[in-house]
Amino acid sequence: MGFATSGSFPASLAPAQSQQALVTNYLSFTDAAGGNFAQQYLPELYEAEVERYGNRTVSAFLRMVGAEMPMTSDQVVWSEQNRLHVAYDNVEFDGVTGVDSDLIITPPAGNTNIAIRVNQTIVISDGLLTVKCLVVNDLNGISSPTAGWNVLKVRPYTASTLTAAGFTPGATGLKAFVYGSEFEKGTQGMSGAIQPDFTQFDNKPIIIKDKYEVSGSDSAQIGWVEVATEDGTTGYFWYLKAESETRLRFEDYLEMSMVEGEKVAAASNIPTYASGTLEGTEGLFAAIEDRGNVYNDFAGAAAPGSGAMGDFDDILKHLDKQGAIEENMLFLSRRTALDFDDMIGAMAGGGYNNVASASYGLFDNEAEMALNFGFSGFRRGSYDFYKTDWKYLNDASTRGLTEDIDGVLVPAGTSTVYDQILGSNIRRPFLHVRYRASQADDRRMKSWITGSVGGAYTSDLDAMQVHFLSERCLCVQAANNFVLFKSTV
Repeated sequence: MGFATSGSFPASLAPAQSQQALVTNYLSFTDAAGGNFAQQYLPELYEAEVERYGNRTVSAFLRMVGAEMPMTSDQVVWSEQNRLHVAYDNVEFDGVTGVDSDLIITPPAGNTNIAIRVNQTIVISDGLLTVKCLVVNDLNGISSPTAGWNVLKVRPYTASTLTAAGFTPGATGLKAFVYGSEFEKGTQGMSGAIQPDFTQFDNKPIIIKDKYEVSGSDSAQIGWVEVATEDGTTGYFWYLKAESETRLRFEDYLEMSMVEGEKVAAASNIPTYASGTLEGTEGLFAAIEDRGNVYNDFAGAAAPGSGAMGDFDDILKHLDKQGAIEENMLFLSRRTALDFDDMIGAMAGGGYNNVASASYGLFDNEAEMALNFGFSGFRRGSYDFYKTDWKYLNDASTRGLTEDIDGVLVPAGTSTVYDQILGSNIRRPFLHVRYRASQADDRRMKSWITGSVGGAYTSDLDAMQVHFLSERCLCVQAANNFVLFKSTV
């Protein structure tokens, strides 16, 4: 085959003056130029195989919502701010008699004291009863947070004791938060100070590999494309169709590993090698289940649209307690995407069965127009949502096989975090990939040829081996703003 054409090509490609199978003139089907050549000049390759599964690749999710950035270390570490205000949800009323009422608060893991100080005013609630109290000196004269400070002496504003205010002695699971303070005239200032704290997270990249191999005999089936370069000369590119499928599969693995990755648990029997232990990496689903929000059985088994709005409003109420990020993206399975369409359609004129509902949207459906029952975006409360199908959740050879993940809600925009390596605050997309790279080696997506075929004479193997490698990890920042939709039915 020798079709002449013209145009520019990637810098890594250089057409050979004769039909030589070299590393520098291999034309991948996934190259910008290669895809065009394959479609425009090689129709027989497409007629030989019917694309009964359509576009089989499932990648592009991370390209839409994140970014890729290089890193030089074995680990990426970042810190996220904690909440600004002081609150506890594990408060116990021990029922000690007397004017002072004791509240026992268990400090969070890693702390020996709590951050509530004497003369601060707090709200105490059991969900039904709410009482406001003043924190006073305890009987031992402790007046500021110290080691072991976790018993508060409080006095209600509206009653003599917490018991008189309505709380049952021995009650557990109470909640309390600080709303201010009150001091007498001419007194000293606040005792003690609160040091701001942060939560540190980390992730490690994993090495992903794959390989395509073709024997020297089979490589005779090489296809050739003749090109005309900008300087007026001609040259040849060569290609192998089977290699392109290996490359496409590997590119899918790059994304799927970032979505599905798991860190090795202590009880795991993942093998240890001479170079160290395989530690795994934290993927998107694992990060959301560990630090984010999981919503089970969205819309349930109710009639289309009838139960979805109530479930969705529950999610919005929960997001209000988190970062309340205005713009969010929904990547959904087909079933859940239809649930959302039915939910929104049911709000327009009383449902699809109502005549008025045929006019919702940005247009009036006329006789010559096709009726559109799908929605790509909507606004509810103070939030904007942009909805799209995620092929990874529908494909029968990926999550469409298990059908236990219905979708994911991803906040749009960027977050500000403290980078431990740079020593400064940085802005990053909430979801982004870090890959290993240096001046000597870029491991974002490496590809090289070995063997004794195809212009690479590195061994006596009568074959050409095309190797693929990448080293990367995913950073899920502010995971408390993400929602994972799961199915248990």
